[in-house]
Order: sequence, then C-alpha cells, then structure tokens
Amino acid sequence: MLSLVVFIITVALIFDFINGFHDAANSIATVVSTRVLTPRFAVAWAAFFNFVAAFGFGTNVAKTLGSGMIVLDVVTEYVILAGLIGAIAWDIITWYFGLPTSSSHALMGGYAGAAIAKAGMPAIIAAGWYKTLAFIVLSPIIGLILGFSFMVIVLWVFRNFTPSSIEKYFGKLQLVSAALFSLGHGTNDAQKTMGIIAGVLYKSGYLASFSIPFWVILICHAAIGLGTMAGGWRIVRTMGQRITKLRPVGGFCAETAGAATLLGTAIAGIPISTTHTITGAIMGVGATRRLSSVRWGVANRIVWAWVLTIPLSAFIAAVTYRLIALLVQ
Repeated sequence: MLSLVVFIITVALIFDFINGFHDAANSIATVVSTRVLTPRFAVAWAAFFNFVAAFGFGTNVAKTLGSGMIVLDVVTEYVILAGLIGAIAWDIITWYFGLPTSSSHALMGGYAGAAIAKAGMPAIIAAGWYKTLAFIVLSPIIGLILGFSFMVIVLWVFRNFTPSSIEKYFGKLQLVSAALFSLGHGTNDAQKTMGIIAGVLYKSGYLASFSIPFWVILICHAAIGLGTMAGGWRIVRTMGQRITKLRPVGGFCAETAGAATLLGTAIAGIPISTTHTITGAIMGVGATRRLSSVRWGVANRIVWAWVLTIPLSAFIAAVTYRLIALLVQ
C-alpha cells in the first residue's frame, strides 16, 4: 500500500510540474512579449513567486477540490491515479498544439471522469461544482473587464506623458505585476495538487481527517515552480504574441487584472483557471485600442479548447480507470 501511495504522490507531483510547465505562459508571456525581461529571467522570476505563494494564502482551494467535488467514499487510489493520468494526457496534447487551456480544469475533469467510471453520477457533489463551472465563464469575463478598465484608467491618468516615459515607467512596474500574478498562479494551481495528495493520504489512512500537511504545501509549490522554470514556450508565443500586441503598460494592466482575480478567488476557495483569467485580461487590454486589434480567430480556438477540457480529460480518465480496474482484477 505504501508503495502505491508513494507512486500516486509522485504522479501528482509530475502533474504539478507539467501544470507549471504548461501554464508558465500565464505568468511570463506578457513580461516576455513586452521585452521587460528575457525568457530566462522571466521564468526564474515567476518560479520564485510561485514558491513564495506557499506561505501566505491558505489552503481553501485545496480543500474544495480534495473533499468538496467528489464523494470521498467513492475515491480510491486508483480513481485518483486515473484522474491524474487524464489531466496529464490532456495537458500534453494541448501543449503540443500551443493551446493555453486550463490545467486546473483538466485535473477536475480527470478526477470526476475516473470517479464516474467507478460509481456513476452519484459520485459527483453537485454543490461543489456550481462555482467552478460558473467561473469557467466568469473568470475570463472578469479578467477582460478589469484589464479593459485598468488600461482605460492608466491611459487617462498618464495622458500627458510621452510614450517613451510611459514605457520606461511601466517596464519597471510590470516586474511587480508579474510577481503578483505569479503569486496568484502559484496559490491557485498548486493547491489543486495539494487537494489530490491529501485525498490519497486520507483514503490510505495516513491522515486521521482530511487536511493539508505543511510538507505537502511545500512540495507542491516546489514542483509547480520547477515546472514554470522549464517553461512551455509554444504556449508563451500564443499568449504573448498571437492574441494581441502588448506594450509594457498593457502587460502591467493585464497582469494586475489577472492577479486581482486569482488572489480574490483563492481566498474564497474557488478553483478557477489562471489561463482563462489572463487570456481574458489580455483581450480586455487589446480591446482598448480597437476591437480589431484582438485576433478573435485565435481567441475562438482557445475558447473551444476551454470548452472541451473538462469532458475530454474526463473521458481519458474514465477509460484509464477502466483499464486499471481490468489490470487489478
């Protein structure tokens, strides 16, 4: 049993690493595309704040994912393993095609798909999914509105400044906004893996009640930070260059809008997508120039990938669970 638990925790940390790798674009695409930081320094900056997030924002999201979405009596080590495999497979597929999809939703979809394959729809705690499903729509809208609003406010406040002075000033400020967004990315996304690992430990009898040990918090933040260091450059290009052209002032507004959304929902215990949030914020910033400055064709492909993430990762996980069940029998 111990060896199985260790194996599943290892797979969970691999997912966490891939999450950081896949979602590195969320944290660094704007700061790289505006040339405020080189790619090497950008990933180091983001990874550092991914890890620092372990020390300040609680574990509400982890508890929601670990015990508030799937009936714990249904959960077994094999359900969790199949869910992780479904999420990892979807992340790799979308990374290959350069699509900035949600690793968080891939994990939730995989977890749900494996649980349904074992026990049917009664395995789902409907109340735990309402906020998550609502924020699939709301998080990019909130990001877009905040990104648009911040950009309009900044342009009005600095309307009498020369473009060169604005670029210089916001180039420095973008380091702060990138750090804040990386904090939000770290605390929101690492907590989802924490919830999965805590579920494994609880179901295996290594925890008396569902809780998040501090060592789990540390290793999950370390794994996502290392993944960010590796950087998923295919998706960085999509986020930073193909949606709209960004300048430092736009990068600052997009990252600040994304950070405000992520940190607020993390404190509220709502597991949302960092990808959805920052994509919406980038679109909002681009729309302040003119609607045509946003490449809506690229945005359309991204949205379709968002829609498919939960059902397809659930399908992969369900098939994986069935295969594991056959092998175990």
